[in-house]
Amino acid sequence: MIKRLAAASLAGLLAASSAQAELSYKILNFQDLDGWAKDDHASALATFRNTCMDMDQPDYAALCALADTIENPRAFFELFFRPVLIEEAGKDAMFTGYFEPELDGSLTQTSRYRYPVYAKPREAQGQWLTREQIETGPTMKGRGLEIAWVDDPVELFFLQIQGSGRIRLPSGAHIRVGYGGNNGHNYRSVGQELIRRGVYQPHQVSAQVIQNWVRRNPVDGAALLRTNPSYVFFRKVTRVSPEQGPLGAMNRSITALRSIAVDPRYTPLGAPVWVEKDGEGPMRRLMIAQDTGSAIKGAQRADIFFGTGDVAGKAAGRLRDPGRMYVLMPIQRAYAALPEEDAL
Repeated sequence: MIKRLAAASLAGLLAASSAQAELSYKILNFQDLDGWAKDDHASALATFRNTCMDMDQPDYAALCALADTIENPRAFFELFFRPVLIEEAGKDAMFTGYFEPELDGSLTQTSRYRYPVYAKPREAQGQWLTREQIETGPTMKGRGLEIAWVDDPVELFFLQIQGSGRIRLPSGAHIRVGYGGNNGHNYRSVGQELIRRGVYQPHQVSAQVIQNWVRRNPVDGAALLRTNPSYVFFRKVTRVSPEQGPLGAMNRSITALRSIAVDPRYTPLGAPVWVEKDGEGPMRRLMIAQDTGSAIKGAQRADIFFGTGDVAGKAAGRLRDPGRMYVLMPIQRAYAALPEEDAL
């Protein structure tokens, strides 16, 4: 039976939402999970182990230590966890995708590589210069703030939206850049601006459509991108090799098609999550909550990490599907979160 309770009643195990939304909270068995027996549990366990040592909660820490000794990954999850369905009243589940862009660039400016990837200036505090002022004004020039130079301003714009990425150098080597701050202005959707102008209908707009339009219309395209006043600065990431996955919110590398971004008010970072994504290309897979995102809000909201590069970007950009997700909680935690009369 589904038990109804306010978000604040989860005994401190799930953080309350600011609106105190009514939640549906249900503990299931693993046989209730569609496709559970067919998944690669060893791959999921390896991804779990990559971040579980950073979880502060004692029960997760104990299971993390046990995970290093386990011989049967599927049995590990079935013995020590329970799947929990957490739903907000009136909010449907939604899965989207994200990826790590890979741009062509150079450590020096050339006629091809002429668009700078900037580090954040010290004085860029609060609401600072707009995107147009940063790109066209003199403030950033000659200060050595360029981490690298890339060959495509459109890909640089979308690198800022993603917040991190890899830059492939002419030698074949890579460097990785991560989010280093912003200029304090709110993001304004250029896709919505194209809809407002009547260029496209809402169902036609995607990242690829925007990129193609800007490239076909370079002058108007540059002006379009500058209608978004928000600007993201970067930092060079050296903690992990560029050949590994990018860093997620837990400051560890994330794994393609095993890591998801979640709302940590409902899903603890580091927790296993069973994903049942419907729509085109249904997905049934155990993933690990290792990242967050400003647009990822809600108990049944997740962003699936697809990997690095153009192929991953195309797959991620098409994804906007319904489904359901179940948080795998340690057994005591799962039952302790029930109202007292239901836990007896």
